[in-house]
Amino acid sequence: MTINLSGNISYILTHRGLMLATMVLVAFSSGVATLLFQTVTNNRILTPSVMGLEALFILIQTLLIFFIDANGLALLGASGQFICEALLLVLFSTFLYRWLLGRVGVNLHMVLLVGLVCGTLFRSISGLLQRLLEPGEFAILQSRIFATFTRAAPEIIALSALAVLATAVAIWRMRYSLDVIALGRELAMGLGVSWRRRVTLILLLVSLLVALSTALVGPLTFFGLLVANLTYPLIGSHRHQYLLPGVVLTGIITLVGGQVILERGLNMAGTLSVVIEFVGGALFLWFLIKKAAV
Repeated sequence: MTINLSGNISYILTHRGLMLATMVLVAFSSGVATLLFQTVTNNRILTPSVMGLEALFILIQTLLIFFIDANGLALLGASGQFICEALLLVLFSTFLYRWLLGRVGVNLHMVLLVGLVCGTLFRSISGLLQRLLEPGEFAILQSRIFATFTRAAPEIIALSALAVLATAVAIWRMRYSLDVIALGRELAMGLGVSWRRRVTLILLLVSLLVALSTALVGPLTFFGLLVANLTYPLIGSHRHQYLLPGVVLTGIITLVGGQVILERGLNMAGTLSVVIEFVGGALFLWFLIKKAAV
């Protein structure tokens, strides 16, 4: 907040404060969502992005530009767009989970498979519509579907903070149940955990957090994977009362530290989201190769 502080101090502090608040919210939402998702699936390679939520976000943006155009979007306002995007993402997840869990029970493999298929479908539809856009509209769309930490308006940050605070309270109250759920379905049910109800609630909270993060800054596919897998060896414990604050702090340090290095050390030679996606993608490939070798 105070590095090389000069000039219009009020404007600079406001701008940096909004960026910092955005990074803290994204660090919490993406990191905790990935941690919970990996706890439920008992797999440290999977992330909530495999459910197709980020592909749906890109499809929503494409449909808005295609059918409403940029002038129509201005009528909704920043808060209206944010609420619509977050609600659509959460409604999709709710419908998917209720439909799947109601038909086949808590079959996580089926949920993941349907999520992958939906993600592929959404990307295909988005690609088709993007080819039909005018060049100017396509340029506007490109600026909306790439993650950036500088475009969130104060009212959007305030709405996100309220939603994140309510979600944080709910998750923290479940921290001991999460320890039991991480043992697996059979052991958890044997220890008295209502598996179906708890897993459904956790997946819905994960969807809400991913929706908030994606609607706030855009898609960050591998950020949650990166910070979650950095947290496990750093914390050295399986207990969620330590993992939950640990993943949040790791995410904040990653985002804020990365932004400081890019701005002050490299003179903005790159974009933070691109660097994070590159490192996270490399980590994901390394996990896949390591697992295949085993």
